[in-house]
Amino acid sequence: MAWLCLGADRGWATTEVYLTEVPDYTWYAGCFGTACGNLMGYWDRHGFPDFYTGPTAGGLAPLDDFGAHVGIRSLWASKAGFDGRPPNQPGHIDDYWSNYSNDGTFSYESTAEDPYRALGRPEHKPDCIGDFTGLSQKKWVNMNGECDGNIDAYSFVYWDASGDKRVNYVPGPEAGLPAVDLQSGLRAWTKYRGDDCDVFTQLTDFNPIVPIGKGFSFDDLKAEIDTGYPVLLFLQDFGEYFRPLAGMPRANPRIHGMLAYGYYISDSGAQYVRYRTSWGSGNNMFHLWSPNAWEATMPVRGVIGYHPLPKIQSVAYSHGNLTLRWDGPAAQLYVRDDSSPGTTQWAHGYVVEKADSLDPQAFAQVSPVLTERELTLTNLTGQAAFFRVKLVKPQP
Repeated sequence: MAWLCLGADRGWATTEVYLTEVPDYTWYAGCFGTACGNLMGYWDRHGFPDFYTGPTAGGLAPLDDFGAHVGIRSLWASKAGFDGRPPNQPGHIDDYWSNYSNDGTFSYESTAEDPYRALGRPEHKPDCIGDFTGLSQKKWVNMNGECDGNIDAYSFVYWDASGDKRVNYVPGPEAGLPAVDLQSGLRAWTKYRGDDCDVFTQLTDFNPIVPIGKGFSFDDLKAEIDTGYPVLLFLQDFGEYFRPLAGMPRANPRIHGMLAYGYYISDSGAQYVRYRTSWGSGNNMFHLWSPNAWEATMPVRGVIGYHPLPKIQSVAYSHGNLTLRWDGPAAQLYVRDDSSPGTTQWAHGYVVEKADSLDPQAFAQVSPVLTERELTLTNLTGQAAFFRVKLVKPQP
């Protein structure tokens, strides 16, 4: 393993970049449920306030899930009587886990039939991240020719074995319906929350089946972080696509899910990734970008990139004044190198554009670069016009 302790040698990194205010939740109902909770909790705090609207912390995703914040776990795994849900309304835990009594007693890796089927009751309508991503749902067979599943706590991704990037991919019906995986499920959940996104999956460049020159590289990770987007890391032993468990010859292989939110490049050029472990391990978790084992003794098989998209959510016009409000990425980066002290800077900005016609389109910018997601335009004539919000890189 290649670990990093900041300041252990020279004291400071050559380059250190990370996204600020990234939640660090502890494991609950699956590593990828927790990792996706960290991801969507992050975006709830940075431009998408309706991703979490429950009673915990006043509806703003907290940075941890301790004590009074434990209800944030309903973001990825709902449960009857939990976080404001009625006690008689089954949720994710009730329908897909054989048993989940508390944080120390649950049916991890159970291959038993999902409870809603075993009890002959209707399945609840999807309402949390895990519902949409297929987490712990034993509905499918022969997923991508690899395994059947998903057993309790497990998820799946349909990878492109060539090492190419798959964008907004949706599996076919071959494994069963509904056809979902992590990539397609994250996109469907985002639409359920009233927004939209682009999602991609890609095997890492150090994955042994990926041809040289292909796959997701450290430079690709840097580009995601530099433009304000954390990345999900999918850990799995190379070449292990299933394993036999009780009553299930081709159950999910061992996996682990984490969220990368920064990077560090040492004075020797060593390239490290900063991440949340999904175990609430704190801020200083790093690993060298390499095929060696990361957490849980597994390497990173591939990544899942998630880009939520700007969307106008309200328009109000009164007496020549037009107010636009929109959802959109609002990330901030901490950036430091040997030549300058650390600074925090916006990764996303917006301009509003106006056109008098869509045939032909002739949009012109009518606002400065904004970091807020609201603008009031004054003294409009009342004539028909079209407006759009455009994501841009703000000036440092």
